[in-house]
Amino acid sequence: MSIKSDVDASRIELLEALRNKKEKTWDVLAPQYGVTNPNPPWKTSLAAMCDCLADSGKLPSLDRRNAEDKLAESVYRDVPAPERQLLALVHIMLNRGLVDESDLAARMRAVRSRLESA
Repeated sequence: MSIKSDVDASRIELLEALRNKKEKTWDVLAPQYGVTNPNPPWKTSLAAMCDCLADSGKLPSLDRRNAEDKLAESVYRDVPAPERQLLALVHIMLNRGLVDESDLAARMRAVRSRLESA
């Protein structure tokens, strides 16, 4: 099995907008809502997504980890760990064509709209 770590470390505008929102990191948001769990609620879904991508062969675990490490050392080094892993995974998925940037942006707008209307 070959291990790929060839990830384009170019910044992605959509992800840069998220990366720069320090007030939206879990360590800042959790206390505002009285949550004491150090893990964000989406962490389990993130782990499941990684497992599904690995099991399907679309993104083997070692490839993902190597690419995450490369991105963590460069593009996302100033982002806290849980958010860094999430941004790195999305970066890799966009880079490999597993997710379309315009589709992702539309889904993000839909989620933001639901959150803001609550």
